[in-house]
Amino acid sequence: MIFRLAWKNIIGAGFRTWLNVFILSICYFAIIAVQGMFLGWQEEASQKIKLWDIAEGQYWQKDFDPYDPFTWHKSHAKIPDKIMEKNAKEKAVPVLLTWVTAYPHGRMRNVMLKGINPEQNLLILPSEYLKEKSDYIPAIMGKRTAESLKLQTGDYLTLRWKDQHGTFDATDILVRHIFKTTVLSVDSNQIWIALDQLQDMLDLPDEATLISIADAKKIQSFSDWEFKDTDYLLRDVKSMIEAKTIGSTIFYILLLFMAMIAIFDSQILSIFRRRKEIGTLMALGLTRSQVIRLFTLEGSLHAILAIGIGAIYGIPILNQLEKRGITFGMEAGEFGISGLSDRLYPIYGFKLVLITILLVLITTIIVSFIPARKITKLKPTDVLKGKFNYSKRN
Repeated sequence: MIFRLAWKNIIGAGFRTWLNVFILSICYFAIIAVQGMFLGWQEEASQKIKLWDIAEGQYWQKDFDPYDPFTWHKSHAKIPDKIMEKNAKEKAVPVLLTWVTAYPHGRMRNVMLKGINPEQNLLILPSEYLKEKSDYIPAIMGKRTAESLKLQTGDYLTLRWKDQHGTFDATDILVRHIFKTTVLSVDSNQIWIALDQLQDMLDLPDEATLISIADAKKIQSFSDWEFKDTDYLLRDVKSMIEAKTIGSTIFYILLLFMAMIAIFDSQILSIFRRRKEIGTLMALGLTRSQVIRLFTLEGSLHAILAIGIGAIYGIPILNQLEKRGITFGMEAGEFGISGLSDRLYPIYGFKLVLITILLVLITTIIVSFIPARKITKLKPTDVLKGKFNYSKRN
């Protein structure tokens, strides 16, 4: 009976009810759309960074600190024999890195020089271009690095470096290939050459700084090496997305606040205008708690109807966004965001939709219950006599 009364009352309110329902449906849609965009961002960035750089985890030389380039000259150690076996089976990719001075077109630039096995197939980095044998060392680099150095495929570049003995040397490299990627950790100010050639240049035979591996289920401990899992290696991406998510929470709060104000005002007005009806219901046998449930249910039905209204226009829109993606007009790497291309594909999972529905529904129930508490102070005898003041029960 309470449900039938609540349903007839909100339908009878007409335009006011449907306006509140539409506002709540916008809350559902906006929260799901924005959160789905962040989930898609995290998934795409994580997958691309794994494919291009870290695979399923990395071993770091114990002295290596990616945020302290001054430690890189000593951040190298002999590759463990078991890792060498995995390397032969294409399940591990050692990488040696160092700082060098490049001289593009008469200018001087400090760049990171990395060595990788040309035969590897674990990462999608196009290392096969490093197999070429010529008088010059073949090299590959990302599009951003090439544009920064003003180089093109086929250009030559002079590099100067210092080996482990402190001796300076120089040579020319040939830009064999320029690849395009959204992963900044393999593109930003970096040049790639064959691992064995870089080891010869630095006089570091069989040594490396990083080792990306294909299987992180069975991790072995090696002296001079520390294993970093994908959660650790992707922490910068996750931290950035968490920061953006917190910022968007302000938008959610404002949107929910506007919707809840509308529901609250509707409940206050409804209780004020229907005091005589409330007194009559109580005089006919309804308890105060039942009347409170009636008005709370009326407010909650707004959120339930909003689910259906939101689904009518929300599902087609979100489905198209998920299929076609959201374009930014330019690559996100231009903003310093790694792993994100010029088109973002959101992800709308069941968990996201369920949490959003519960969030809005619970908030609506609370806001509907607050004004309904006033009914506990209403005396039905006074209402039937035409006295509509609220007083404490005896």
